[in-house]
Amino acid sequence: MSISSPSPLINQNGQAQQGTTGTKIANSSATSLSSNEFLNLMMDELKNQDPLNPSSSDPTQYLTQLAQMTSVEQQTATAQNTMNAAQSQAVSQAIGLIGDAVTYVDPLSHSKATGTVDSVQITSSGPSITVSGTTGVMLSSIINVTAQGATGSASGTTGSTTGTTGSTTGTTGASTGTVA
Repeated sequence: MSISSPSPLINQNGQAQQGTTGTKIANSSATSLSSNEFLNLMMDELKNQDPLNPSSSDPTQYLTQLAQMTSVEQQTATAQNTMNAAQSQAVSQAIGLIGDAVTYVDPLSHSKATGTVDSVQITSSGPSITVSGTTGVMLSSIINVTAQGATGSASGTTGSTTGTTGSTTGTTGASTGTVA
């Protein structure tokens, strides 16, 4: 009578493998710590550490890591503030265009078009404008802006001034004529 044993499983390296194969479970939070979690761990380590026998060879290791973490947090906050400021500036620029004539590249036909800015829409990708009924025009597609006030005439006084000889023309705001 012969007894057979089950054949061992062979892994990628050609070695016999004991037991059953399983799956790995990844825990993304195990590889990263928030600043509060890091500070709690550092404080626990410092409370339970023997002052005569520190656990690490570099006693400033925690302070170095804390400084690095603080620096990264500050850089992240600065980047967020810069992004918010840029978005606010883009919205202000778009609102300032309302009523102005613009030349832009049409988002559908990719040809140049001209019209008057009717309104501004705030979207997740930034402000877009409506130009003479065409919606979705991005600020980056505008190639020329003509302010409404630049083509109109300035108002002034027409007629003669008291006490001097000559006349004043008000269409351009400049005085013409001679004063005697």
